[in-house]
Amino acid sequence: MADLIPDQEGFIEADGHRIHWERFGTGARETVCLLNGLAMHTKAWYGFVPMLTDEFDVLLWDYLGQGESSSPDIPYEIPGLCDYLTTVLDTIGVERIHLMGISYGGFVGLDYARRYQHRLHTLTVSGILLTHEELFEMYEDISLRFYRGSLEIFELYTHYMYEKIFGETFVLKYKDKLDGMRQRFFERFKDKRHSLIQLTEAQDRLFAALDARMPEYRAIRTPTLVMAGAEDRAIPPWTQKKLCGILPNHRFELVADSGHCVYIEQPAIFFGNLRRFAAAKSLAFEAVPAAAS
Repeated sequence: MADLIPDQEGFIEADGHRIHWERFGTGARETVCLLNGLAMHTKAWYGFVPMLTDEFDVLLWDYLGQGESSSPDIPYEIPGLCDYLTTVLDTIGVERIHLMGISYGGFVGLDYARRYQHRLHTLTVSGILLTHEELFEMYEDISLRFYRGSLEIFELYTHYMYEKIFGETFVLKYKDKLDGMRQRFFERFKDKRHSLIQLTEAQDRLFAALDARMPEYRAIRTPTLVMAGAEDRAIPPWTQKKLCGILPNHRFELVADSGHCVYIEQPAIFFGNLRRFAAAKSLAFEAVPAAAS
């Protein structure tokens, strides 16, 4: 969907940085905002945007270090990213959104709900956690070592990463496409690995403050849908399910034949559930059956 063209796009200026945003739609309908994963950019969503735009406007934006936004080699803060999103919403005149975050975007989404839940209709997260998990911290630590290493070490990381994030079903079906995905990731970040480091370290600081902020997370009343891939090895589903003990107004959906990237591996189920949830503004929506995959 490289020929997809947003109806509006631009930048906000904040803290001396430029934050890039795109909108599909005119503001006449409710807005679904898709939050990037760590290594994504707005155009990574283009293949999925048409799955939403017959019913909703869609807002995309790049964090610091991503896509067309500024990429300074300075500390980033996830609460600051949340502030940038609010500035984008104010700029385009949108009061409330349906917010969806996958992986790193889930951290941003949950922190946005902690601070700005009055700006949300619904929240959907996938491949995410809000508890201290030793295996996750080990995964984060080794990722930082790859980012800080030589270019050869960084290129090796692309093999480690893609082996880790997809489920068996997806890899068997699309194994011949993985090399192209690895190469695009490598080319996008080989000269700005500092962005991956700064984004990851911002996540570390978010977790360092997790215990102190836990009462605020527990106070999130926004209806929240958690979609976990049954084959997720990066953040296993039993870890994601711990969110159910934190968020008071939640629904947990386990998606079969999917790893960490449910939105890529099972898009009909993922975006079908997102659409139904957003349309209902209620956790009582009818989930898309597994046969939809």
